[in-house]
Amino acid sequence: MTRETAREALKALFEAAVGAASPALCLPPHLPPPPRGRTVVVGAGKAAAAMAATVEAHWPGPLEGLVITRYGHGAACERIIVVEAGHPVADAAGVAGTAAIVERLRGLTADDLVLCLLSGGGSALLAAPAPGLTLADKQAITRALLRSGAPIDQINCVRKHLSAVKGGRLALLAAPARVVTLAISDAPGDVVATIASGPTTPDPTTRQDALAILRRWRITPPDSVRAWLDDPRAETPKHIPGAEAVLIARPRDALEAAAREASARGLTPIVLGDAIEGEARVVAAAHARLALKIADGRGVGAPPCVLLSGGETTVTVAGGGRGGRNAEYLLALAAALDGRPGIHALAADTDGIDGSEDNAGALLSPDSLARAATLGLNAAERLADNDGYGFFAALDDLVITGPTRTNVNDFRAILIDAPSSEDTP
Repeated sequence: MTRETAREALKALFEAAVGAASPALCLPPHLPPPPRGRTVVVGAGKAAAAMAATVEAHWPGPLEGLVITRYGHGAACERIIVVEAGHPVADAAGVAGTAAIVERLRGLTADDLVLCLLSGGGSALLAAPAPGLTLADKQAITRALLRSGAPIDQINCVRKHLSAVKGGRLALLAAPARVVTLAISDAPGDVVATIASGPTTPDPTTRQDALAILRRWRITPPDSVRAWLDDPRAETPKHIPGAEAVLIARPRDALEAAAREASARGLTPIVLGDAIEGEARVVAAAHARLALKIADGRGVGAPPCVLLSGGETTVTVAGGGRGGRNAEYLLALAAALDGRPGIHALAADTDGIDGSEDNAGALLSPDSLARAATLGLNAAERLADNDGYGFFAALDDLVITGPTRTNVNDFRAILIDAPSSEDTP
């Protein structure tokens, strides 16, 4: 299989994965019946605008509302207002948008319906600091957590307890209206309470958990944050009467779609899991060992095959380079594979944004290290500097899709070709 043929196949698998989580495809079957009263649509996440547009296209009656999405992830809506705001760190636009959502929930009755549209990214986009806290307080904590390497569920636990709307509080503000949440999962384990930090679902975590997370990652909070977390008012609701939530797309759905595409192309799919977490470079090393075993005829499958996985890895930032967790994963994978013939890979975020860069991810070929060497690039040095973006940009190997307006987290595919094949450009 040539390098270009392998890349074409890997890109097709990624496109199949993203397509399976398209709001236009997965949302309409889950719409509830219209209420006797008003229908108010609210929501947040990278898919929020596309979800809102889909609701508009399929809703049979009057409709109003507001959703918040990341800058550049908007979509045209006629009746639902779309606000774009900062991610992964909240900004003033997110605060203003959240205040507007809260205002729309005032004065609702039991005859009304609140349709809440949630997807990954909503934790940053729904920004309403708890009493006594400022946006700057929350920004400082978020930045420290993102750099620490803490897993996303722990980051969101802290976010919930520093918010006036997350962790189930938004649903309480809508009472006595019926609240139905439609969610696209980017959360390992598909726990609704962790998607967008669960603004409409009961929260099983506690303020003591939040304090323990800050201690674990050696983050010293501002006095205002510590004082709030010591206050019983910081506790999130553990029971919300009548809360309803439906997962309309999951990482598993994306991997299953990619597996079908792989089979259609004559590749045996081997799904490693849809909820893989851990340090990106550690996960990459483990996947490289598995790929090498298969290539040597000692693994769980036989070439030609493809290893598929999802989830959300983390990066402990120690260098000054550019790049998200998928570029970091691929750079570590390149170092571990050391140019082994017949093994190609793609790693990308299904939302189209790897970290905070303009790429979804990148592609890796057996000749990547050799091509990098001709440019004076050393993979180990770039990895130490957390500069996966710079490495793959220099090779013209970035995967750039633009915003996909969905989000079922990371997608990784390692294609292992038949041993007799040669990697030709």
